[in-house]
Amino acid sequence: MPVPFEALIPLGIITVMFGASGGLFNMLKTSVNEGQPARYGLDRWDRAMMERDFRLTGTKRGQSHEAKAPESFSTSSAWTLESEHL
Repeated sequence: MPVPFEALIPLGIITVMFGASGGLFNMLKTSVNEGQPARYGLDRWDRAMMERDFRLTGTKRGQSHEAKAPESFSTSSAWTLESEHL
């Protein structure tokens, strides 16, 4: 039994909409992560390194090649923030 051609138009529209929304969502996630793929399955070590990178560079995905940390890094420790709230 043949498929009527009228059914192909909504099928094409649905396929294009799913493809467009998936492509835009992928572009959004990539742009939020500074052009790098999203991170999955993060453990405590990964989160600690992301926090350190954020304190060093100002972004969670950025890394610094400097051998010495900036002066502001010594006062932006998470431990000093926790001790102030206790």
